[in-house]
Amino acid sequence: MTDIATPTVLLNWPVAKANIDRMVDKARRHGLRLRPHLKTAQCLEIARYFESKGVGQFTCSSFSMARYFAEGGIKDITVAFPVNLREAEAINSLASQISLNVLVVNAESLAWLKKDLRHPLGVFVKIDVGTHRTGLLPEDEIGIEACLREMESHDLLTFKGFLAHAGHSYAARSSEEILKVHRESTAILRMLKSKYLSRFPSLEVSTGDTPTCSVADEGWEGIDEIRPGNFVFYDLMQVAIGSCRMENVAVALACPVVALHPDRHEAIVYGGGIHLSKDRMQWQGTEIFGLPVELSDSGWNLPEPGNYVRSLSQEHGVLHCTPAFFEKLKIGGLVGILPVHSCMMVDIAGHYLLTTGEQWGKL
Repeated sequence: MTDIATPTVLLNWPVAKANIDRMVDKARRHGLRLRPHLKTAQCLEIARYFESKGVGQFTCSSFSMARYFAEGGIKDITVAFPVNLREAEAINSLASQISLNVLVVNAESLAWLKKDLRHPLGVFVKIDVGTHRTGLLPEDEIGIEACLREMESHDLLTFKGFLAHAGHSYAARSSEEILKVHRESTAILRMLKSKYLSRFPSLEVSTGDTPTCSVADEGWEGIDEIRPGNFVFYDLMQVAIGSCRMENVAVALACPVVALHPDRHEAIVYGGGIHLSKDRMQWQGTEIFGLPVELSDSGWNLPEPGNYVRSLSQEHGVLHCTPAFFEKLKIGGLVGILPVHSCMMVDIAGHYLLTTGEQWGKL
């Protein structure tokens, strides 16, 4: 870490690898296909580790991300974002090279796909199981039927099944609340599968969010596929809602200390909103933007109570410190920050610095 000059994402690979191994094992125990979402990791080395564990099908959040992984040798990708009518060429190009699945939330998108499609394409119909971001409501029989009719008469379109993201699990504040979301969302998918399976015998149902996939160890009957992504790294939000323990957080932002203010026990670091994002959360009654940690040869120590990132501007981070933690900080030294939301922090970064000193590229 002696060469770090600017905010740098540190990856504790042994911790991330253990997170992956647990999810792979859970999927196998429950007879689920694990199609991990790569929007968090965005890294070929991590995708290849999944492959070494027998995982060969992946999820991406955009066609540019899918292109990156396809060029790296990944051959089966679901882009879990509603079809964008302006990306016809990207869809056709990818579909000519890999097994590609897309997501639709209305029949209009399918009517457009039918006009321009030149290569086989799998299609999932997105169902809103309670997040209320997008997707067809499970009781919207007219909307679902309109989508199915558009696909039944086309040689290149294959209806793969129903897909959901129980993103409202992130609003949970306990494992019990997460399990409630799991029970309700999977029940909806089982109902739809039962309703349409005789008409579409190969129909599958796919769900995915890190909280339910991490916490639920039962109630997976009838579900074919899970697509969690954040679990590779986890973050403070996942710790707070009960998805993981602090020891499971596998990334931190290494930030140079640029100023110390003893009168208020605050430190200024080079690491602001453009590095951490401005996601915030309540932590033990205080609004925080992250938790500072002492860096070590093997990664970082667990957070000490009373220390937190108080505010962020573009480049600045303001750390509120206890007197004992403040004494450990030196101008020109480094301090780690555990993120509220690892996906956003990692997306901004250009590469990973492993705690072993190795550097991995990313999208």
